[in-house]
Amino acid sequence: MACQSVSIINMDEQALLGLNPNADACYRQKAMVYFEQLKESQDAWEVCAEALAKGIYRDGTQQLIRETLMKWLQGQLMNSQPEKPFIRNKAAQVFALTFVMEYLTHWPKFFFDLLSLVGLNPHGVDVYLRTLMAIDAEVVDRDILHSPEEVRRNTLIKDGMREQVIPSLVESWYQILGAYQQSHPEITCQCLEVVGAYVSWIDLNLIANDRFVNLLLSQMSVEDLREEACDCLFEIVNKGMDPTDKTKLVESLCQVLQSAGFFNVDQEEDVDFLAKFSRLVNGMGQSLVLSWTKLAKGGDVKAAAEALRALETKVPLLLQLLVHDDDDISANIVGFCYDYLNVLKQDVMLAVMKKLTYDEEYNFDNEGEDEAMFVEYRKQLKMLLDRLAQVSPDLLLEAVGRVFNNTIQRWQTASFMEVEVAIRLLYMLGEALPASHGAHFSGDTAKTSALQDMMRTLVSSGLSGYQHTSVSLEFFETVVRYDKFFLVEPQHIPNVLMSFLDHRGLRHSSPKVRSRVAYLFSRFVKTLHKHMNSFIEDILSRIQDLLELAPPENGFPALLTSDDQLFIFETAGVLIVHGESPAERKQALMRSLLTPLTDAFRLLLAKLASEREEERQAALADCLSHAVGFASRTSKAFSNKQTVKQCGCTEVYRDCLQTFLPALSCPVQRGSLRSAVRSFLHRMIICLEEEVLPFVPAASEHMLKDCEAKDLQEFIPLISQITAKFKDQVSPFLQQVFMPLVLAIFEVLCRPAEDNDQAAALEKQMLRRSYFTFIQTITSSGMNEVLANQGVENVERVLFTIIQGAVDFPDPIAQKTCFIILSKLVELWGGKDGMAGFPDFIYKHIVPACFLAPLKPSFDLTDAQTVLTLSECALTLKMIHLRRGPEFIQYLQQEYLPSLQVSPEITQEVCQVLQQPDAKVLKNYMKAFFQRAKL
Repeated sequence: MACQSVSIINMDEQALLGLNPNADACYRQKAMVYFEQLKESQDAWEVCAEALAKGIYRDGTQQLIRETLMKWLQGQLMNSQPEKPFIRNKAAQVFALTFVMEYLTHWPKFFFDLLSLVGLNPHGVDVYLRTLMAIDAEVVDRDILHSPEEVRRNTLIKDGMREQVIPSLVESWYQILGAYQQSHPEITCQCLEVVGAYVSWIDLNLIANDRFVNLLLSQMSVEDLREEACDCLFEIVNKGMDPTDKTKLVESLCQVLQSAGFFNVDQEEDVDFLAKFSRLVNGMGQSLVLSWTKLAKGGDVKAAAEALRALETKVPLLLQLLVHDDDDISANIVGFCYDYLNVLKQDVMLAVMKKLTYDEEYNFDNEGEDEAMFVEYRKQLKMLLDRLAQVSPDLLLEAVGRVFNNTIQRWQTASFMEVEVAIRLLYMLGEALPASHGAHFSGDTAKTSALQDMMRTLVSSGLSGYQHTSVSLEFFETVVRYDKFFLVEPQHIPNVLMSFLDHRGLRHSSPKVRSRVAYLFSRFVKTLHKHMNSFIEDILSRIQDLLELAPPENGFPALLTSDDQLFIFETAGVLIVHGESPAERKQALMRSLLTPLTDAFRLLLAKLASEREEERQAALADCLSHAVGFASRTSKAFSNKQTVKQCGCTEVYRDCLQTFLPALSCPVQRGSLRSAVRSFLHRMIICLEEEVLPFVPAASEHMLKDCEAKDLQEFIPLISQITAKFKDQVSPFLQQVFMPLVLAIFEVLCRPAEDNDQAAALEKQMLRRSYFTFIQTITSSGMNEVLANQGVENVERVLFTIIQGAVDFPDPIAQKTCFIILSKLVELWGGKDGMAGFPDFIYKHIVPACFLAPLKPSFDLTDAQTVLTLSECALTLKMIHLRRGPEFIQYLQQEYLPSLQVSPEITQEVCQVLQQPDAKVLKNYMKAFFQRAKL
């Protein structure tokens, strides 16, 4: 038969016959031509694969293909020279495709046939190993996309192989590895690659046993084999398995490797091998990390600790490989390094969480030194947690979430220490998470979701009823820390409100809890009052008894202290003011809130006036002060948007003022009563605006009687506040009260005091500062007529006190204020149309003050506050030049500076600088001028 050319469009059966060693020369030549074309063609193997995969040949043909393949393989066994590698690879692919098609149906003994034929013949073993790799590519390789039908077929093939042939294949690998280690290292390497490929899906016990592993480890010492042996061990280590078993496997491998000297990285010169070894160490390290993570999450503390110990013993080796000069070796270990750092962070987090826990001996009712030390220690732990959060916020969130959820699921049976620390960790996240997590419930969805889930669990778990002080406190602290959560999920507000109001919160058996909850409740309401409109009157009703003034003769201990009640009154005010009721309803609610206070105040004030016993007087005065303080606190609810007038509450607060003011003339316990009423007046100036003005003269008259330094010092800010706010409206009143106030101040300042009475000296210093601040307020408010209309003698007297304050008292804060006043007075009265006689006062007193004050030894130019004073002094000189012009320059040149023995050159300098427009130049020059002058 003549030989013909062959086409590769369809699989040529005759060409396959040519593979038979006994075939005619013509067929053999035809087969060679055919496979040469297959070799060159890009799509030829699609044809082959399609033919085999679809089974388009009849049974006889399939039998022919099987026989042909086995005969070809038999020929390989007898040939002294093997076929070229590409022929062997193609043949292996044909074997693999035939296997995939035939194994489950017509050729279940595929491997047994192959193994019985091949034996330990090196050429046959080569094709056998290539075939196994080709089968792995077809059946196992996850990088190849398979159809659902192919996936099902591949699963059946693997199941069949596991059941029928895998032990025999593993035995063949063992024999091959032992037989060819010395004579055919390339076959041994192929076999190691096969083991590495198949270990991922076969029973690991067939490989991970002493016999097999010892063989592999022995090959780690053979130069031609050790890189492949490393890769094979890497695949074994990467095999998914029980974490405890994995830890044992890795440890046993490490012990043998270390005993054999492989951990002595510095002594190894083969960088290619070290790169493979580094990859193996990386795999072992990451496997241990995975084992630790699974065991820790599963709660197996003992096994997790063993995995962690195993991990820690690898760190020296990790560091040796990480710092190696070769970058490939170093790069291969980075994954282990990163994972280990994560473990360290998690381990530290777990340790911190454990150490945050109270011990059973902690005395919550009577906290002593030990308890204080633990609280301080907790702060240090929190700082550590914050630092960890900066590095790994996600890790912290996950760790806290795990502890929190595990504990809250079983809170009814968990100890108070466990429950408290679980909530505490959630609370700590608020500060620990970086700023990017900001509002906690907006932004990063993952973080938001985690926090939101934990908060939802907290408020819906029933945990608010846990009977322990520490847990109760932590619950309310956390609810308020994350009050923005309730803006996102307002459906939880009613339940949480009830926990604040009942025995879990404001009526808790512990005074400590009640006290803290009073404050936290006010914060909660301030944030969420818009969502409480339908509950307002119910809440006010429930807290009614907590708003009662407790008179001293009551004898029953109140649920809340007066300080705690302040927060409840403020909360009540917020609910009323920010509710959606009409103004009339708000007025009625506010009146019902404040009327009990004013009624009680009148009765108690009458008792105080007739009381002779000092202790009882003090108790009554305290109670009266509390009543005023409570009323004052309710006014904090008002804002620019919700004013007293808009809410219809003006009359209510006017009535309060009317009730409280008589206390100013009470002859006993004057200090505390005046202080309380004065504070209320401050609030009313802000809230009532001009409605407060009719009350001011009488109040001032009472407060100026029989004053002490402290009384005056506290009264002046009130007058300053009125002056700054109402300006011209209060000018007549100020003109009337000005000199009585100034004379009262002078009288107190002139009282003799002992030289060593530092408290009295400080009181006088503070009063002097307040006095100068008051004068500054009047002048800067454009109300110079208040001072100007006091008569010449009184004006002069006041002016001299300001000059004295600028020069004589070594108090840079007061001195600065005095120079600001002088500068303002020069601006107001120093011009051509200013106050008569004032220009003369400028030259006789203000100009000398500007030079004499900085020349004083007590005027310290290295002190920052004193330098600010010097700046105001320079600005005063600048203002004099602005108002008096060349006349002032002439006075300095011809009279004043020569009188100070200043040289003509320096005098000229001073005058030139004064005439420059830039005030900063003058300030800098004056500082240098006085520094030179004081040398």
